[in-house]
Amino acid sequence: MGWKEAAEPVLTRMPSVERPEGHVPFKRKLGWTAGVLVLYFFLTNVQLWGLATGGGGDIYQQFRSILAGSQGSVLQVGIGPIVTASIVLQLLGGANLLGLDTNDPRDQVLYQGLQKLLVVVMTVLTAAPMVFAGNFLPAGTIDLGGSTLGSGATQWVIFGQIVVGGVLILFMDEIISKWGVGSGIGLFIIAGVSQRLIGGLIGSEGLLMQWYNIAVGNIGIGPIAGPGLYALVLGPGQILALITTLLIFGIVVYAESVRVEIPLSHARVKGARGRFPVKLIYASVLPMILVRALQANLQFLGRILNSTIELPRWLGVYSDGQPVNGLFYYMAPIQRPDDWMWWSGAVAQETWQVLIRIGVDLTFMIIGGAVFAIFWVETTDMGPEATAKQIQNSGMQIPGFRQNVGVIEKVMERYIPQVTVIGGALVGLLAVMANMLGTIGGVSGTGLLLTVSITYKLYEEIAEEQLMEMHPMMRQMFG
Repeated sequence: MGWKEAAEPVLTRMPSVERPEGHVPFKRKLGWTAGVLVLYFFLTNVQLWGLATGGGGDIYQQFRSILAGSQGSVLQVGIGPIVTASIVLQLLGGANLLGLDTNDPRDQVLYQGLQKLLVVVMTVLTAAPMVFAGNFLPAGTIDLGGSTLGSGATQWVIFGQIVVGGVLILFMDEIISKWGVGSGIGLFIIAGVSQRLIGGLIGSEGLLMQWYNIAVGNIGIGPIAGPGLYALVLGPGQILALITTLLIFGIVVYAESVRVEIPLSHARVKGARGRFPVKLIYASVLPMILVRALQANLQFLGRILNSTIELPRWLGVYSDGQPVNGLFYYMAPIQRPDDWMWWSGAVAQETWQVLIRIGVDLTFMIIGGAVFAIFWVETTDMGPEATAKQIQNSGMQIPGFRQNVGVIEKVMERYIPQVTVIGGALVGLLAVMANMLGTIGGVSGTGLLLTVSITYKLYEEIAEEQLMEMHPMMRQMFG
């Protein structure tokens, strides 16, 4: 008996959100999407019961914009376990170790059940060190009226709340995917990053307020020819951050419109023509979540090891919970200009150490972006073989070529693999450059890239949904 037969009784009984039996009207989809979004914001403001006043350091502080969680809240782990489970499944699927055919309905159920089980396991594995190791989520005492829960029992209460929050965000994502518009993961990232962007623009310490304080003299910047220019560009004025934010918006929107269009014609309907677009960012920027989540898990491992054992200097030296030397320092991503501008005096490390860190971050993001983009394309049925089958099943063909799946696949192989690698590497480069130059609200470059790209795709999907509502026949044609 194989693993599928042994695990089937468990995987097929995993709780799931029921799929709609028929077409879900667009207004109802918007209603479900808005309802889940409100619930998400509510849960990010529900503080963990039993957490000591002041809490501990945010172990995921550098990655909050892409993990869509909130420190000290029920959604402490955010979408981290979902992303980590996806990485594990992609690696197993890419190595063909699962033996699952996603075109088989039975294997689809097993795959979805396995994914949910892995998410629960990853939530437990992520929450346990946060609560029981180190002082990341220090437990206080809970007064129950007549009795008091000690810190040991309170730790288990906090742990249970985090696990429940991880399961809740899993099902919220599933509700959006089946009953709403877009995906829950993308929606949560947009919500978190947009909140930080708006705060960084119009908040009490935001860009506009800083400009006002500089104009009225509440913030002294010195002469423009000297330190004043630095203060305007990199200091309170945040001019470089504003330019970087606008550039990222423009570059991503432009890159989404750059594409190679492969002409198509219908085999039976004369005159019916179309085009299959292969976008420059063909795999989208979602694989970047996987790359950054891998970095987040490595940094998480380093902080856990540092809090439990004495690390050798070559592996990591920590100060205030952050690596300042050793392997974990070089593997830490660049988050802001002060992390690498050694001439400004804000960096304690030697110049050669900073350059090594920049080189490692660039290499990790560019190569990781390309590799995960390939995995993403293959596991989401966007590869040449799956695309050729979709075109063949729709009755379309490429003019001048025989109507054959193998022929269409060979044509697709000329474009999709190369564009996937180039697009993945480009997104990785943009993410690092945005982090190095800084953005409004301290949003990470990856978070900003994800937000712009996901919002653009969400706009396209909403436009498509509205078109389907206006013309029901098109919905029947496209299934």
